Amino acid sequence: MSHTAIKFGIFDWIDRNRSPIDELYEQRLKLIEAADQNGFYCYHIAEHHGSPLNMTPSPNVFLPAAAQRTESIRLGTLVYVLPAYNPLRLAEEICMLDHLTRGRLDVGVGRGISPIELSFFNIEAADAREMFRESLEAVVGALSTGKLSYAGRYISFQDVELQIEPYQRPYPPLWYPTNSAESMEWLARAGLHTVVHYQSMPVIRRLFDLYQRLWNEHRDDAQRLNGHVTEPIYGISRHVYIGNTDAAAWEDAKAALADFNENTSYLQSRRGDNKRKGYLNDFEARRAEGLYIAGSADSVREQVKQHLEITGSNYFVASFAFGNLSHEQAMNSLRHFAQEVMPAF
Repeated sequence: MSHTAIKFGIFDWIDRNRSPIDELYEQRLKLIEAADQNGFYCYHIAEHHGSPLNMTPSPNVFLPAAAQRTESIRLGTLVYVLPAYNPLRLAEEICMLDHLTRGRLDVGVGRGISPIELSFFNIEAADAREMFRESLEAVVGALSTGKLSYAGRYISFQDVELQIEPYQRPYPPLWYPTNSAESMEWLARAGLHTVVHYQSMPVIRRLFDLYQRLWNEHRDDAQRLNGHVTEPIYGISRHVYIGNTDAAAWEDAKAALADFNENTSYLQSRRGDNKRKGYLNDFEARRAEGLYIAGSADSVREQVKQHLEITGSNYFVASFAFGNLSHEQAMNSLRHFAQEVMPAF
């Protein structure tokens, strides 16, 4: 692996912990400052609703605060749940946020992973795919031309002029995270960047082999959505925790992951479905698959190396703050990672 080939980023759900909300926000902003100072490529934030998995349900409110306290790190949504947005408002706010970051914005899009959350917006899961397609076409068209004009089943606008254009032209880089081969085929042809999370390393390798082949085959397609992006970024995302020893780090990580998994599965569990929580809480099995990385800095360095080599990824995305980890634990983990893991790549 070349020294310049691998980028490192952060993915953050900002799930509920024991801190008051205002303190939680301040802690995360300090973590983003530390990431900026330590050479991370991008900070990606999730979007969820009605769930303790995400205490920042509006990325467009939180990211401007991060922009004011950072200088170099890119800031991205992963993702905007497009069916839940008015395309005009979203296009305008993307333009605003791109200027507030002075061109450091990355735009992740998705159709919504949770049918329960979609139902909060009176959206049927069966309609989400088509709503996503229409919204993406409408928003990208507006950002490209400065005019929102679209006629679809779910979206209709006629010649609405945007009075603000993106800082990055024609628009910020687009991302689409996925765990499925079907979605990987589409996003690779479209030239979008991607991140894979809850999959084993061999499965991710097969997805990325498919992604790279199709991305290169369609590199020169005139209608590629990310046509202005010259090189693909395909990342693997993992929970990461660095402690003094392997044993101590794993014990701390398991306790934090148990809390995080309660937040992750909250909506399903309230409806009597505990399958996801049971799957995630099988800690040793998920650790063997590589979903959880914990240990001393030396151990984590070797685990990250293994992940990159097996998956073929050129981007490693870490979640440092999750569950009941204290702010100090998350910050120390990030700093050890930046100082003792990242330089090896």
